[in-house]
Amino acid sequence: MAVGFLIPMATAQSKGTTTAGGTGTAGTSATRTSSTPAAAGNTSTTTNPAQPAPIFLSGRVMLEEGTPPPAPVRIERVCGASTHTEGFTDASGNFAVEIGSAENAVYQDASDTSPGNPRSMTGGGSSNGGLGGSLTDRRLLNCDLRARLAGYRSQSIPLTERRPMDNPDLGVILLHRDGGEAGTTVAASSLAAPKDARKAFDKARDLMQKGKVDDAYKNYQKAVSLYRDYAAAWCELGKIEAGSGQLDTARLSFREAVKADAKYPDGYVQLGALAVHDKKWQEAADLTGQALTLNSFDYPLAWFHNAVANYNLNRLDLAEQSALKTERLDTRHQYPQADYLVGLIRMNRRDYKSAADYIRAYLKRAPDAPDAAQARQQLAKLEALATAEPGK
Repeated sequence: MAVGFLIPMATAQSKGTTTAGGTGTAGTSATRTSSTPAAAGNTSTTTNPAQPAPIFLSGRVMLEEGTPPPAPVRIERVCGASTHTEGFTDASGNFAVEIGSAENAVYQDASDTSPGNPRSMTGGGSSNGGLGGSLTDRRLLNCDLRARLAGYRSQSIPLTERRPMDNPDLGVILLHRDGGEAGTTVAASSLAAPKDARKAFDKARDLMQKGKVDDAYKNYQKAVSLYRDYAAAWCELGKIEAGSGQLDTARLSFREAVKADAKYPDGYVQLGALAVHDKKWQEAADLTGQALTLNSFDYPLAWFHNAVANYNLNRLDLAEQSALKTERLDTRHQYPQADYLVGLIRMNRRDYKSAADYIRAYLKRAPDAPDAAQARQQLAKLEALATAEPGK
């Protein structure tokens, strides 16, 4: 019987990475501004538009298996082709950095790729200054935060939509030991794209950040018309098409991505998402399995869809393994349904206490989910069964 909860679909928003990469709804936007003017004559105010408020970010870096890194880790802000060192972790992997502070210049070194002044690429702060900031703080436009340690690959956290007054805690950034995997989040074929095609692709990505989906779509189309093997552009086209309900067209775009670069995992990930949507469970298991063979770290969505497919094929052991892997890699908690799925599997095995723990975790992370009422009913029954077990 098919799993009853909603399945995340391919979306039009670009992936930061794990799916470092979050997902969102294409074409939506909002504007936040600071409405409190500085007091007259107050020369100590921090809301001077010429000096935008610093942005504080904190979190923890851990190895994929859940242990602290073996050495201090560099925390980097990557904005397009520019890389800025923001600070380092302590011995336990914790970090706290301040973007927009003059003190950060001390961390800039030869590994930073932005030319000239360390903040010359930041665009001068938010467009309206103040504590609130605009929809897009220019210091974070097209930026990700990542960790860097020799021999490891990092998850990345998209920063574009963060504001100075947001909760600074970013949670956990995982590091994965390099070696042995053929696929990465950057398509090898895309690196060979001619200049005009890359320009169209970069423009499309910037337009997506601004919510201009139709214009972005045209530029992605231009990119693939100039360079047929632009796998990343084909994937972004497909995500926009899937997000607008054009699933057949999206499928063709994702297949073009796979054709252009058979070692680029994202095409398989997105085709797997469509197979799950169509309830083609074996096809979904095969496609997500191929993606995970190429890259087992950067696509928690592929692990989740692999779990759903195997659950519906009654391969409960495989489904549980993939769901638990989703939970480990999904540090942004984008796929809380993985907890629910583990709970259903444990319930099937009559491990009522463990099943209740996982469904409780799901409801904590997704209290307003469409299936939350059903999950609460199941949780109540599981708690009663767990209490009635011998020795309880």
